Amino acid sequence: MNDRKLLFSLTKKDFEMDTFRSGGKGGQHQNKVESGVRIRHLASGAVGESREFRSQHQNKKAAFERLVSSKEFKLWHKIECSRLLGQIKTQEQIEKEVDADMRPENLKIQFF
Repeated sequence: MNDRKLLFSLTKKDFEMDTFRSGGKGGQHQNKVESGVRIRHLASGAVGESREFRSQHQNKKAAFERLVSSKEFKLWHKIECSRLLGQIKTQEQIEKEVDADMRPENLKIQFF
């Protein structure tokens, strides 16, 4: 079976989300509705933003996916995993051991 355990989890409190009018294509809908989304992870400073969809929900999903795939978030995640495992390792060792966990199929993402 799978012998991996959950080291930590992130909640809404770990993120700051802003909505804004995205402008551009979409005409009146874009001018009246705050469909653009910007999400910031407070601990790492990583930011994900999306404004290409008319739906705020779709933009939220895209922004979150961009955030978790950003260099800042991945580095924070690797360091945090290493710290929680009580292992002091080089950056190369951390990347080698944690890269598999950062693959999209291994991430459990629940949207807001």
